[in-house]
Amino acid sequence: MADDLLARMRANPRDWRMADVEQLCRNHGALCTPPRKGSHYKVKHPLVNEILVVPAHRPIKPVYIRALVRFIDAVREASA
Repeated sequence: MADDLLARMRANPRDWRMADVEQLCRNHGALCTPPRKGSHYKVKHPLVNEILVVPAHRPIKPVYIRALVRFIDAVREASA
């Protein structure tokens, strides 16, 4: 299930919601923190030094989904 969502995001980075981003993060052990001020979610994982910032505007632009896919790939590689 977790790999299915990742594969679908990789194949089509358009028309995703923040709920999908949060689900993908949960599936891979990443923390997706909602904004306290503003509209940007922060995605982080202890195995990756990078913090990814994703704006919560709808629709989420494909560039952010591609960055999220790369981030999750880095998490998977670091945990392997």
